[in-house]
Amino acid sequence: MQYITPEDWQASGKYFNYISNKIFYKESELAGEDAPVLLMLHGFPTASWDWYKLWDKLSKKFRLIAPDFIGFGFSDKPREYQYSILDQADMLELLLSKKRINKVHLLAHDYGDTVAQELLARHQDRVQFREDGVLLSSISLLNGGIFPEVHHPKPIQKLLLGPFGKFVAKFLTEKKFRENMVAVFGKDFPPSDKELNAFWQLVNYNNGQQITHKLMHYMRERKTERTRWVESLRKTKVPVRFIDGLQDTISGKDMAARYKELITNPDVIELPDAGHYPQIEQPEEVLKHFFEFHGKLEGV
Repeated sequence: MQYITPEDWQASGKYFNYISNKIFYKESELAGEDAPVLLMLHGFPTASWDWYKLWDKLSKKFRLIAPDFIGFGFSDKPREYQYSILDQADMLELLLSKKRINKVHLLAHDYGDTVAQELLARHQDRVQFREDGVLLSSISLLNGGIFPEVHHPKPIQKLLLGPFGKFVAKFLTEKKFRENMVAVFGKDFPPSDKELNAFWQLVNYNNGQQITHKLMHYMRERKTERTRWVESLRKTKVPVRFIDGLQDTISGKDMAARYKELITNPDVIELPDAGHYPQIEQPEEVLKHFFEFHGKLEGV
């Protein structure tokens, strides 16, 4: 798969305004305006560029929309801002509303999984109370902290979330950042030097390194909102597939086991050799299982 630089990714994207902040998103309409919409939600601490290896093949069947959450990637990163999962979901709903889209499939990873859970909870409310708004056709989840009790954050994440997080963020070096990123990949599929450079570039864009501690609030939200988010996942009729890289020390095999324990008729695909970023480590495997999942949906 051809490497795409962050600069080229940004040049082919667009922006829209959310609460006086510019939000970057990349869109593909190759499949046509009538094609099903796939909303792609990236993880922490990176950006929509994470999907570059899946983009071309997915764009042949779906109308793709991949935003950078506020505080991430090429979107604005305001210093004085209350970053939250609920706010990110509000931003997505505004983007979809501007495009007059009210039904989407989701493909999410890590932080994006948590936003997907919030969107699912809202979907459940809308179905129950017959309210207008975004409805979900399906959800595909990659490695993420779906169940906070079996999420194992890295020491750097705990430090960023702690009382001295501001100082930890200020003095985070590229060397330390690269070490932490390599550590979450599977041993057989380490990130390339170009990818590590891109990750660091995306974090640092618009002085983003200075707010990484503020973004970490989502780990607390996962605990405070756990009942609502997990129960929505357990009770939903929306088709869900969980694709999990088992070598991920943050949300790997323990997360897959917990998913199978709590979810009725769980659809779990385990990738034994992948780590935390299966879409970058084993993109063909992710695409295979994603398209297989959607093929089943078409046959229903």
